[in-house]
Amino acid sequence: RPMACDLRKGGATLVLFAMALLAPAVAHADDQDRDYCPARPGLGTPACTMAPGQVSVETSLGDWTLDKQGSDRTDTVLIGDTSVRIGLTDTVEVQVGWTPLGIVRERAGDAVDRTTRTGDATFGIKANLHNPDGSGLSVAVQPFVTLPVGRAPIGAGDWGAGLVVPVTYDLSKTVNLEITPEVDAAVDQGGRGRHLAYSGVVGVGIALDDKLTFTLEDQLVRDEDPSGSTTQDLASASLAWMPRKTLQLDIGAVAGLDRNAPDVELYAGIARRF
Repeated sequence: RPMACDLRKGGATLVLFAMALLAPAVAHADDQDRDYCPARPGLGTPACTMAPGQVSVETSLGDWTLDKQGSDRTDTVLIGDTSVRIGLTDTVEVQVGWTPLGIVRERAGDAVDRTTRTGDATFGIKANLHNPDGSGLSVAVQPFVTLPVGRAPIGAGDWGAGLVVPVTYDLSKTVNLEITPEVDAAVDQGGRGRHLAYSGVVGVGIALDDKLTFTLEDQLVRDEDPSGSTTQDLASASLAWMPRKTLQLDIGAVAGLDRNAPDVELYAGIARRF
């Protein structure tokens, strides 16, 4: 999805390798009783971080996006898009993400082209500046880089980087406000070089009960690609169900509100804390 804030998940090999590298630096803390706050679903990013020694594996079971431009149609399916978040300190976590499988089907007139590829890898750090458990007013900074390990059209073709500054605020015990600005050195559409892109997400999360949360969001994206600048407006609705304190299941939908944005995106995923 365009300017997706949340980080993409990786395959088993990358996940296990990253965890093996970072495990010695992680201070385990069994007495840490922080509530689990996955980064998915939705367009925005939570400001909370994982407690030290805790690991969150967050995976999109399936993600389908439809983009129609005139008589042309593009269907993109991502499977197993995963992000691994590891708490290093009380306020800092590291993140590793990868898209192991993507399928793009493009139809232009009577011609149909189908491509299967892997996506790029993402590495990031989130440092919370206030209330790492996400309670009250919570603020964080999240720089990240993407490495071109995948191939087009799923991979971007070159390295990129960005900075996300998530902010959340509890309006009440059941209503939470989220604001997620982001600025990127995004890869050019041609696959070489970078340009400025920036976006902002505003959303409201409503706790329907102690296990179920409904979130509504709107995102504006400005992309200054050399091939032509565009602005996209996206609306999102998602539902997250936490049957256990360490497990979350989610579904969501995103609708494009202008002609530059993809028409619709549907997805479902799972998040598990270890």
